[in-house]
Amino acid sequence: MPQSKKDTAYQLSLAGFLITILGAVFFSTKAIFVKLAFKSTGVDAVTLLTLRMLFSLPFYLVAARIAAKKESIVSLTKRDWFYLILLGVFGYYLSSLFDFIGLQYISAGLERLILFLYPTFSVLINSLVYKAKLNRTQIAALVLTYVGIGIAYIGEMKIDTSNPNFYFGSFMIFLCAITYSFYLVGTGRMIPKVGVTRYTAYAMLAATIGIFLHFLFTRNIQEIPFTNTLIWYTIALALVATVLPSFLMSNGMKMIGSNNVSIIISIGPVSTIIQAHFFLGEPIIFPQIVGTIFVIIGVLLIGWQSKRGSVEVV
Repeated sequence: MPQSKKDTAYQLSLAGFLITILGAVFFSTKAIFVKLAFKSTGVDAVTLLTLRMLFSLPFYLVAARIAAKKESIVSLTKRDWFYLILLGVFGYYLSSLFDFIGLQYISAGLERLILFLYPTFSVLINSLVYKAKLNRTQIAALVLTYVGIGIAYIGEMKIDTSNPNFYFGSFMIFLCAITYSFYLVGTGRMIPKVGVTRYTAYAMLAATIGIFLHFLFTRNIQEIPFTNTLIWYTIALALVATVLPSFLMSNGMKMIGSNNVSIIISIGPVSTIIQAHFFLGEPIIFPQIVGTIFVIIGVLLIGWQSKRGSVEVV
């Protein structure tokens, strides 16, 4: 995969920090919409995922068209296309499929906590494969956020263990975290060459094709229950939880680097837990509160660092 220069420095700006936070919050609504759609419509994971991408498709087609004019200074090689398609498949086809399947069996709060192992995987991939160095602030923030997530996760494990598919659902989300971590690392390295809009649009289009093929080989279009409820939920999934955050996160990576994004978006579990409590009636337990405090401290540490200038990441 194309490598960026090791001495590339990203200005950890306040704008980049806020864009990333906003993208993380929008992404965190996905689990809420998915759980509500499952409960209200009875639709299966593959069908819901397909409809989500169907309503997202027009926006990415337009973005791809615009990007082809504005970001076409560097032509893409066959190798670039290969990695772009591969990352799209890993990031928004496989990871989304695993995620939607897992959400059928576990709570939204637990889903987000397991899923947010992926920043750890992303940082490890950067460190082990690309020899990226983490500064002390990044390490401290990682420790704080993941101690917090671990505490909350242990508390969640005690709530829903009576579900016979609890561990299967957890494993599906774990696979989602692994596949998405590869996408996150690859995104940070492809964007400088491909361009934010062009990369996001093409990667999402590659994932959409994969999802559509999966649906056509395993489902029947006539069996989709096209109710108003299902349509509204999938539109919300497409716009609020897919299109907007995908472009926000890509721009965040361009502005502050993938390692910093991996740490900042740890606010996602906090957002999901709060939303799940109010919209799904999921309880907020004491370990969640403790874990939330740790996560917020870690995120604020990164936000505080944004006022101190640039940091070196790869």
